[in-house]
Amino acid sequence: MKAMILAAGRGERLRPLTDTIPKPMLSIHGRPLLEHQIGWLRHAGITELVINLHHLGEQIEVYFGDGSRFGVRIRYSRERQLLDTGGGIVNALPLLGDAPFVLLNGDIFTDFPFSRLDGLPSWADMHLVVTPKPAFRAQGDFLFADGRITGRGDAFVYCGIAVLHPRVFAADEAAPFSLRDHFFQAIGTGRLSAEVWRGVWTDIGTEAQLKEIDGSTPKVPDSGRVDT
Repeated sequence: MKAMILAAGRGERLRPLTDTIPKPMLSIHGRPLLEHQIGWLRHAGITELVINLHHLGEQIEVYFGDGSRFGVRIRYSRERQLLDTGGGIVNALPLLGDAPFVLLNGDIFTDFPFSRLDGLPSWADMHLVVTPKPAFRAQGDFLFADGRITGRGDAFVYCGIAVLHPRVFAADEAAPFSLRDHFFQAIGTGRLSAEVWRGVWTDIGTEAQLKEIDGSTPKVPDSGRVDT
């Protein structure tokens, strides 16, 4: 499978840090968060990547280039206007192809083993990774039972990790809209599968969260560059 990393956003809650540095390039354990994420995917055998760019995206492209220095192949989906999560995916579809792909939000830090994502159940259009609502979240996103999302609710939070089939976006245009619109539609049709992750996970929305993760002991596969 290919993977797409959402890296176009402005990171408003992390200003002023993100006034000059794109959120996925903030340093954790001496490396950009995005470098860790690329390492997780490579460790799972996912080496064909698409990264969307908008806010300060040139910094990401200059640092990572074509990805060969990191053992992957990177292609970039550039957005003239910020397209949100749904529109950003639609804009990138020509680079992603016709098969299901992994989606990863560019602001999460986790020890989730991406090798577990090997496709979609035959009955599902999308598959989400969720986690029990952590203390730093005021409310959750979904209810979960028997391998699927059963409704909106407070019990579980979407981890920003998913497998999506491109057919979900067949009627969409590359205009700003949230991916969550499709999540809620799929709940109604019963085509949203899920699994629960109870390991390390955080979405880095504040400077305090960034400092907490940066000061912790890494518990994820080494994400360093590949020596050539």
